[in-house]
Amino acid sequence: MSLLQESFSALRRNKKCGFIPFIVAGDPDLRTTGELVSALSRLNPVAIEVGVPFSDPTADGAIIQRAAQRALRRGASLAKIFQLLERSRADKLAPLVLFSYYNPIFQFGIAKFARTAADHGVAGVLVVDLPAEAAAPLHEQLHRKDIDLIFLVAPTTTDRRLERIARVATGFVYAVSRTGVTGTADQAADESQKLVARIRAATDLPVAVGFGITTRAHARRVCRYADAVVVGSRLVAEIETATATKTFSLPAVLDAVLRCARQFA
Repeated sequence: MSLLQESFSALRRNKKCGFIPFIVAGDPDLRTTGELVSALSRLNPVAIEVGVPFSDPTADGAIIQRAAQRALRRGASLAKIFQLLERSRADKLAPLVLFSYYNPIFQFGIAKFARTAADHGVAGVLVVDLPAEAAAPLHEQLHRKDIDLIFLVAPTTTDRRLERIARVATGFVYAVSRTGVTGTADQAADESQKLVARIRAATDLPVAVGFGITTRAHARRVCRYADAVVVGSRLVAEIETATATKTFSLPAVLDAVLRCARQFA
């Protein structure tokens, strides 16, 4: 059983809905990211998504795009993220999911990426722009290392494509709560509940819902039909606000993010 399977199994035994925080690695710097991962792990999330910054994050809204740009300006890279994880392994961390575009992984080398991810305790990988039809090489390498490959499913995903994703996905399925990019939403998307029902008809994997979950009330509604909620832009916005000046303090950043995260944990 993989780390993610164990984490979701514990949720189901306790009849709880999980919380998955998302942060961008290297925003505002890698040291702060390491501290945030450790601090968020103490809230017992079912997993933590660590975003790999990319120069053309087409699936992300303005908040996460700005975070990626800040991280890249500070020199964040996949290799340096692995170095960060190596330093953090002494802490008891929640299962970590690398949230990436395919280009950084391809440039790193697929086999090398899988080996390095396994060596550094990565539990899962979600590649935003990798379709199931082209996922076989990465899937094979990750499977050898018992690392889950997670896929996004959107309201626009056809039944045929959903069936294909269900055949190769492991760990959990990430249901996009609405069409469009990541970011805030004024009201819950009615289509997300229908999407989760479609996913459950295709697979027994747990389903996490994300994109636009910004309030506790929204998260509680989603938890009525999903196994977990993903909160990203709301936390990244807290980081942006807390680091708006060059003289920001690490304790202030941690306090802001944890205060926000506790609403969902």
